[in-house]
Amino acid sequence: MIPYTVLLFVSVLISAYSQILLKKAANRTYSRPIFEYLNPYVLSGYTIFFVAVLLDMTALRKVPVSYIPVIESSSYAFVILFSRLFLKERLNAKKLLAICIILCGIAVYLI
Repeated sequence: MIPYTVLLFVSVLISAYSQILLKKAANRTYSRPIFEYLNPYVLSGYTIFFVAVLLDMTALRKVPVSYIPVIESSSYAFVILFSRLFLKERLNAKKLLAICIILCGIAVYLI
């Protein structure tokens, strides 16, 4: 079960990364509307998201149903951290507190 739980975490991690790629694409302006959909950020973001879904489906075969919402909630923390790393967004006290609460909730449930 542990390898599949790790696989589920990886799925959540790369899904969060795909959201960052899509946000980068949304922050740009394009010369033609078609390029809003056909650009490297969007294409790679959706490809990565598709891989995340495949990993998710594989992991969900063995991970207990009670673990799934807990593990999936870690995506909020990943998105906040990735937005800081890749989009240079500021982390304020509310965001840091949110990350701490999410991670503490995960730790309490898994321990």
